[in-house]
Amino acid sequence: MNDGYGLDTKSFSKELRLLLEVLNTDDIDDTAKQNRQLFMDIDWELWVRLSLHHRVFPYIYPKLSRMREEHVPREVTERLKREYRRNTVQMLQLSGEMGYIGEELAKLQIRSLFLKGPVLAQELYGEISLRTSRDLDFIVPMAQLAETESLLLRLGYVKEEDFESILGDWKWREHHTTFNHLDKGIKVEVHWRLSPGPSTEPDFDELWKHARTSSHFGQNVHYLGSEDLFLFLAAHGARHGWSRLRWLLDIRQLLLQKPDTGKLTALLRRYHYNDVGGQALLLAADLLAAPVEPALVSLAERPKARRIAGLALFYVARMINLHNPPLEPEVERHYKYYQPAILTRWHQFLYIIGFLYPYAADAKTLPLPKKLHVLYFPLRPFLWTWRKVSGRTE
Repeated sequence: MNDGYGLDTKSFSKELRLLLEVLNTDDIDDTAKQNRQLFMDIDWELWVRLSLHHRVFPYIYPKLSRMREEHVPREVTERLKREYRRNTVQMLQLSGEMGYIGEELAKLQIRSLFLKGPVLAQELYGEISLRTSRDLDFIVPMAQLAETESLLLRLGYVKEEDFESILGDWKWREHHTTFNHLDKGIKVEVHWRLSPGPSTEPDFDELWKHARTSSHFGQNVHYLGSEDLFLFLAAHGARHGWSRLRWLLDIRQLLLQKPDTGKLTALLRRYHYNDVGGQALLLAADLLAAPVEPALVSLAERPKARRIAGLALFYVARMINLHNPPLEPEVERHYKYYQPAILTRWHQFLYIIGFLYPYAADAKTLPLPKKLHVLYFPLRPFLWTWRKVSGRTE
């Protein structure tokens, strides 16, 4: 672990501290001999729930299975064994579907890049069973989005939501749409952006230039280059408050592969992700002993990176799903502060500009003919004020 960062982890429970130690060691027996206190007075039911919440149980179980001594209760190991096996079956199913969708997209000459799922597990961990995935995420060019959605419908998928929108604001406010296959029990998220607005990011053509092709899942399964992958994972983790350790584990595994530091720092600087990138480095180094190359240390030492890393510890210390309301009042207050805090001033400016762009709610408040929708721009402040006064929401 890098000793120079020293984030404040006093709020961490004994169970969470033990979970981090198990994630950081290859030999649990040796760790227990050196620090027996770690394994004493542990609420093992809570420890299991933490490993499930943080979705690191498939990475932990193989270590538990190699223990020579009984440092962890047998029932805990057996519980994680069942979860590990279940996850392996799910990952095999997702692997087959990923290859199938990749082939079908290729037949239509639709370029696609898989963002997470089995291809990420194989790339970062060397084995699909060591990481969880609940769905398949891939990105396509905006120009081929409609064609991609039509393909998924023909393959038996059902679209989960349709965005209410005027003047095409969904193209940058949102970043993906969800499809479910009821018979297969598989969820697919089709992206046209890596992150929702007000982010700035590489366009699809730039991502495609750096793309890699899987050697395990077929010639039609492509995925992000190392530096683009770091940007995506850092932005995704920051947006979700790093509330699952699995996302930090992904960062550590990626850093172990030594991405090109020159390309990475230039990419983060170009798209205004220096502080978010530094946050990811700080958290991964302090919590999971991730190696930080000398050329990346300046990112981790940025004052704002340290500040927002400290803010994220609030979520790491708790079992919180930020996108599963209702949130506890304390969590909701913290997140309302955290969300704008991770944005750069440029992104904050884009957010304000985006707020002035008409919403679908404006058309509901004052219906106008489509040819007059441009009037929603000057009317937007008045319509928003009217909804606030009358108690309506966006």
